[in-house]
Amino acid sequence: MKTKRIVITGGPGSGKTTLVKELEAKGFACLHEISRQIILEAQQQGIDQLFLEDPLLFSRKLLEGRLAQFREASDYNEEILFYDRGLPDVTAYLDYLGTSYPDEFRESCATYKYDAVFVLPPWPDIYTQDNERYESFTEAEKIFEHLVNGYSAYNYNVHEVPIGKVSTRIDYILKHLIGLH
Repeated sequence: MKTKRIVITGGPGSGKTTLVKELEAKGFACLHEISRQIILEAQQQGIDQLFLEDPLLFSRKLLEGRLAQFREASDYNEEILFYDRGLPDVTAYLDYLGTSYPDEFRESCATYKYDAVFVLPPWPDIYTQDNERYESFTEAEKIFEHLVNGYSAYNYNVHEVPIGKVSTRIDYILKHLIGLH
């Protein structure tokens, strides 16, 4: 059985982490976001916002971590494996910043492909800033646009998950995944 790799992505304040946690609670295999771990490690080394101070280094660490996650799929005997963000998130965020990056970033995104991508739009009612989420809501909206455009540039059919209750969002995703069989 080939495991279907499904990306759940979205800008800050979209409810992505809550959605992934609920999918996991329902018994689905999920690989979690790694950016907060990288941010916290950098802060322990005295770098307050690695993404802002050295976006290319931060993004290289993300790319390496997400490539490792992509390869982990072979360790799962699951029909579906959800990823909290995928490889094209890396280039989309760099494009958002206007930061150039090596061709290997694009090559990784083009080589390691997911089976489906679901993007969550920013949601003003749940949006909050914190130590790792420093973007304004307006910036979150721009990041969302870059994510949609970024995944589309790698020939993904991006499904926008409507704002609403977590259960409704999960129903939307699962309904669309039935068509992948």
